[in-house]
Amino acid sequence: MPFVPRHRIQKSTSSLRLQTIVRLRWIAVIGQLFTVLFVHLALGFQLPLSICLAVIAVSAWLNVFLRIRYPARHRLSAPFATLLLTYDIVQLALLLYLTGGLQNPFAFLIVAPVTVSAASLAARNTILLGLIALTATTVLMFYHLPLPWPSGEQFELPLRYKLGMWASVFCGLTFIGLYAHRLAKETREMSEALAATEHVMAREHRLHALDGLAAAAAHELGTPLSTISVVAKELARELPAESPFGDDVDLLRSQAQRCREILETLTHRSDEGDPLHDHLPLTHLIEEAVEPFRVFEKAIRIVAGPHPDALSHAAEEPIAQRNPGVVYGLANIIENAVDFARQRVEITAEWHGRIVKLTISDDGPGFAPSVLDALGEPYLTTRRSTSRDDASEQNASGLGLGFFIAKTLLERSGAEIDLANKPQPGRGAIVQITWPREIFEHSQSDEMEFDSHAA
Repeated sequence: MPFVPRHRIQKSTSSLRLQTIVRLRWIAVIGQLFTVLFVHLALGFQLPLSICLAVIAVSAWLNVFLRIRYPARHRLSAPFATLLLTYDIVQLALLLYLTGGLQNPFAFLIVAPVTVSAASLAARNTILLGLIALTATTVLMFYHLPLPWPSGEQFELPLRYKLGMWASVFCGLTFIGLYAHRLAKETREMSEALAATEHVMAREHRLHALDGLAAAAAHELGTPLSTISVVAKELARELPAESPFGDDVDLLRSQAQRCREILETLTHRSDEGDPLHDHLPLTHLIEEAVEPFRVFEKAIRIVAGPHPDALSHAAEEPIAQRNPGVVYGLANIIENAVDFARQRVEITAEWHGRIVKLTISDDGPGFAPSVLDALGEPYLTTRRSTSRDDASEQNASGLGLGFFIAKTLLERSGAEIDLANKPQPGRGAIVQITWPREIFEHSQSDEMEFDSHAA
């Protein structure tokens, strides 16, 4: 089953929990209550206290109702969350109307519900709430009760200042909303991309777990096969020499012996490992990653050898334990090169005593300058896609997860990845992967263990 990001499955559900919005409203209720009482009692300013307290009490009772009606960890649907945040805007606008409108120093707090929406709801919900907040701000600029002030005095700001306050609220809604929405989006995309990476690694490690299952099967089947062999041997001893069943008994014995040999081989591989499979020279590792793409018409050329300045003891080809993450990462980058190449892909491997370097180049159009610096981020792609649904099924059509996963897996193995275009524009792309030789040869098994815990 392909990995599908959670927010695409639950499109009608927001990431906002009821407990979060209730707690935020309690903070608002306490702050509003303290401010109103302080202005009226401590400063002695006259304001419609009873109406203000009634407006604040409605928010408190709404919180009590929500906690009784729903469990604390209930996740709000997008329409319901939008409705609750709309109430918060209207409630705050009503309090501002009773206490001076835009002349009130706390008028900028009308931005808060829109910021919460930007961090947890879809863009259309945030735009709707922003328009509601902006409309309320515009109304408060012209219609409001006097600002609470000492008895016998009246304070009224000029219209230009109120327009400045309106512009301040508008800029706050726009900038803070966009920033919160972008930050939340990047966080969600990063989480989904990492989940996709873990999904791929979990699948790879489940395949490796089959070795253990093979060993268990060999152990469990060993006893009945031994019994079959003993019984077949007894039958062969009891049958007359000219019996027509003699050949059948011999066949039964030979097939039972063959099964035992196969199971012994599986047990040997599971316990001790297959050095031809578990430990690979660099060239064999490259061939394993390249092999699925040999069927395409585009030529893939591999050149491998020690660096000309490498000392004799460092000229030997590096050998590493097979890491599914490294194989997958190399295969993904090679697949991209094959997809974009016009005729051929060249893979150059070079090593000496300190590093192992792998260069993958193609003769395609190269990386677009606009995305070169950002390649490796999740959901960034240079491929064309006709629909979002198609993109959710194949990385090749535009999710942008493939290169991110490959880059993540290779970096976990200790590699550094550099991207560039060939000197002549439009002549191809270059991906250079570099490992410290010591890490490449000795740390791959530790990396596999780390990845298995992560998956």
